[in-house]
Amino acid sequence: MARLILLPVFFWSALVLGAVDDSGRVVFDYQMNCQGCHTPDGAGAGSVPTMKGHVGVFLQSQEGREYLVRVPGSATSALSDERLAAVLNWIMYEFAGDSLQLPFAPYTAAEVAPLREKPLNEVDAYRERLLRAIAGADARE
Repeated sequence: MARLILLPVFFWSALVLGAVDDSGRVVFDYQMNCQGCHTPDGAGAGSVPTMKGHVGVFLQSQEGREYLVRVPGSATSALSDERLAAVLNWIMYEFAGDSLQLPFAPYTAAEVAPLREKPLNEVDAYRERLLRAIAGADARE
């Protein structure tokens, strides 16, 4: 029975990590580009919001999905589009927990590239409005 439960988890993690050529590299990329503000476990430092158990909520809308690419830390990072997509996918796998609805469509370099050209400036107000819209959509369903 335990094998039947673990099998879907294994295939899902393989799918997400399959979008990452080297899982060691993606962890390194997170550590070097994201962890300073978002902490090793995604809990967030200071005024930085937590990703842990929550970040998957953003994928409930296209605007939310785009938001994760357009925040300044993502949009202006030195990572290539491919490596940023891999980090975003890893973040979902590592930190989203129950907030991620399956099936999950992994980010791609082709999706990330044009979104990075439109970084957000007023991130806090934008995030609050976006989360209210997502919560409102959930309430209507």
